[in-house]
Order: sequence, then structure tokens, then C-alpha cells
Amino acid sequence: MHTACLSLGSNVDPERHIALAIAALRERFGDIRASRAYRTPAVGFSGADFVNAAAVVSCDLDVHALNAWLHALEDAHGRDRSGPRFGDRTLDIDIVLFDDLVCEGPGNLRLPRPELRHAFVLRPLAEIAPEVVEPVSGRTLAELWAESGEHGVRMEEVALPGVPAAGRPPRDAGHNRRPGAVEE
Repeated sequence: MHTACLSLGSNVDPERHIALAIAALRERFGDIRASRAYRTPAVGFSGADFVNAAAVVSCDLDVHALNAWLHALEDAHGRDRSGPRFGDRTLDIDIVLFDDLVCEGPGNLRLPRPELRHAFVLRPLAEIAPEVVEPVSGRTLAELWAESGEHGVRMEEVALPGVPAAGRPPRDAGHNRRPGAVEE
């Protein structure tokens, strides 16, 4: 089994698309770790705010098959790939980390994903997988987030329809009290 860290984003009916994507990931991969969702400004273009979240899945697919499956999920949500690279998205799901793989490939596959430097990708992943090591730097996601220049960026938490706390236990359940956990 492989472990994949995913970044999810949408700025077209975003709460609905992110909630449906999390449901689809659970249906295909079973028990996943899903972060809270956050509203953030668009990066790279002037557009509507995005809702971003992260998920960690254990899967039996290789990285190329997973990337193809995620593209099919995006397409099922009306993803239009004919427009500019930076533009509005019904659903955008990227593989950020896949085991300790470092590679580039078809389908805009780059591991680790360069967007990991942005708070909208790093913070949600550090919340749910602080112990995961980014293979190029050798640093954990918790360490990368603590050292991030975007650490102070305000991100508004967003409730997702039908997804209580984006699948996370209540904050008083001790979920973030283990060593290396991300403090807010």
C-alpha cells in the first residue's frame, strides 16, 4: 500500500465540490484523513476565493494510476482543462506527496508538488499528517509549516455540507495533542 498526501481546491461552488470530493475519496479508498477546509484568495490570477483542504489516503494504485483517477474525478465535477493554467476550478486535486517519491511525469505530475510552499496546501496537510517527511528537504510537514513564511496568513475555516468538521474529531478530543502536532 502507498500513502498519498492530496491537496483539494475549488472556487466554483467550492463547499459542495470539496465535500463531494472527500466523499468520493472515502468511497474509493476507505478510511482517509481529511483536514478542515479553508477559504483563501486565488493565487496566480485574479478570481473568486478558493476553498482548500487536504486528505491523506492509503491506496493500492501506483502514482500514475492515482493521478489518472484523480483527473477523472475532477472531470466528473466539470473540470475544464481548455482554459488558462491559472483560472477558476470546479475541482482541483493534486498529489502533493506519494510515499517518498521524487519525480515528474505526464498529467502535470510533480512530486513533491511545488505548491507545498503555500499555506493553502501546507497548513491543511500539516494538520493531518505532521509526521510525514517531505523527501527533498528531509523535514516533516509540521517543521515546514512552523518555519513557513506564510505561517501567519489568515485562513478562514469553512464548514462543508454533509462533512462534520471535514471528517476530523472535535478539537477537544486530543487529536492535536501528540508530539509534533500543529498548533494554531
